[in-house]
Amino acid sequence: MTALEPARPVRPVQPAQPAQPAQPAQPAQDDPPRSRGVHPHTTAPTRPHHPARIPFPLVDEISRHCLEDDEPETVHIEVHLPGRLDHERLRTAFHQALARHPRVLMRQMPTRWWHRHYTWQLTSAPDVDPVVFPPPGPDALAHARARALTDCPPLDASPPVRLEVIEPADAAPVDDRRPAAPSAGTVLLLTLHHTALDGPACLRILATAAELYAGSTGPAGSTEPTGRTSPSGPADPTDPPEPPTHPTHPTHPPHPPYPPHPAQLPGRSRPGLLTRPARLAPDHSTPPTNPTTSSTSTSTSGNGNGNGMLLTELSVPTRPPHPTGERPPYTVNDQLLVATYLMAARWNQLHDRPAAPVVITMPIDDRSRGPHMPIGNGTRLAAVPFPSTTPPLTPHTSPGVAPRTTSTPTPLTRLLHHTSAHTRALKSTTPRSPLGLPAAVLTSLPLPVGPRRALTRALRALAAPWTPTTLLSNIGRVPYPLDFGQTGGRATAVWFSAPVRMPRGLSITTAATCDGDRIHLALRWSRALLDEAAATRLLDLFRSSLAATAWLPTAAPAARPPGTASAPGPVPPAEEGGTP
Repeated sequence: MTALEPARPVRPVQPAQPAQPAQPAQPAQDDPPRSRGVHPHTTAPTRPHHPARIPFPLVDEISRHCLEDDEPETVHIEVHLPGRLDHERLRTAFHQALARHPRVLMRQMPTRWWHRHYTWQLTSAPDVDPVVFPPPGPDALAHARARALTDCPPLDASPPVRLEVIEPADAAPVDDRRPAAPSAGTVLLLTLHHTALDGPACLRILATAAELYAGSTGPAGSTEPTGRTSPSGPADPTDPPEPPTHPTHPTHPPHPPYPPHPAQLPGRSRPGLLTRPARLAPDHSTPPTNPTTSSTSTSTSGNGNGNGMLLTELSVPTRPPHPTGERPPYTVNDQLLVATYLMAARWNQLHDRPAAPVVITMPIDDRSRGPHMPIGNGTRLAAVPFPSTTPPLTPHTSPGVAPRTTSTPTPLTRLLHHTSAHTRALKSTTPRSPLGLPAAVLTSLPLPVGPRRALTRALRALAAPWTPTTLLSNIGRVPYPLDFGQTGGRATAVWFSAPVRMPRGLSITTAATCDGDRIHLALRWSRALLDEAAATRLLDLFRSSLAATAWLPTAAPAARPPGTASAPGPVPPAEEGGTP
């Protein structure tokens, strides 16, 4: 593993001050929150500073109770840029972005078992420099991805975020006068501790850093694409232009010989309270293969612990045409949910598992994406159940070609409409507890953190059989261009991966760039559940399942009437899905 550049403590420089005549004593006043630490070298205040203290919110406390050394609670964000970045300018912009969002400058105070709460302590400046530049090399990105799964930023140092800047082996620092070659790209890889932050919050900080690096004169967040709606409003119905054809990414990837449709859709798909959801069948039958540049897998020890990760790009599945300005019959997020269900059902049937309802955890983010977006863990988890009926494993009549649709709705079409109605109801529900009533009761008990931690872990172990099957976190279309100016350019790809813990052991995270037409998917799994070869087969099942949800007309479509949107569905905006 390539050694990282050591973190450097950020120490404000004390410039010499000219002598001033004596002034009468004035009462001390608090600095405005946005006036502290606007630049990493800002003069420190002369009066004693008492950092603010915040008890852990509900999500933070539950995450802190359940931390495991074998499966670090990390969120991985990977942004690909076409150009190069100036090191010092990027470091300065990122520090300024942290100062504009001071809630991220926090560390956990030392806690004993008898304390009533875990407590965050806000700091006026970073304790350590979060921006590091690993030595360039052919394996630098693979090593950085491995660190994102194994090395969690510590909670006792502010901020709990690490930004690694990965450059090609022949990279050299550039300045504003030297344009970057399109082939010489840069990868920004952020690793954050999920006990303190989630993916959208850290992405908001990176978007602010991009605006500051590019020299934007408008307020942070002013570059959000037009046509976006607030998270509480309806989804953006505007369709993008026809997606181009990529030689290396066919529109319809090859299908394994499995059918796309369930045999029937039961009228009642919600399992009962005591019904155990399906567990994904473990598979360690094949020795692991060597990781490539498009995938990474790692373990924290030789006994099969830790996480693995695969990254890929997928075509956006098409949807039926709908009048412009009207809500589509279902969203791409609904297609992703159904594809995840088909993947899990097919996988378990291939491994001779008995049929059981598939329950998918879907995070929902109700926050705005503007410059005043709340920083922290701001998502709530919702469960999307699917029926226990699994698709029959009969071969396609024409392998590699999706089946033709007819005027009669197929079981898969009915399932998509049913899923759409259910997810719309979940998103419109007034948020209560982000993790449900049991978590709210646990965190409100009048007990010290030590007994609460033991009780939380014990109840989590007892509730393991009722844990949802998997997690699908759909970021959707990233609402920021992530434009780093002439030298860095706009983001061409962005991946997220959410942490996984057994017994669920699997998470699927999807996202797309602001103006892209590809879905960037990260499959992350626990090595206690799958090996790398099994995860590759599981990803192939998801790819074919997603392609099966695409709408295809029975014949060549005629000219569309005025006011009708094109068939290809857009990458869903952020509010259509959830976040890690």
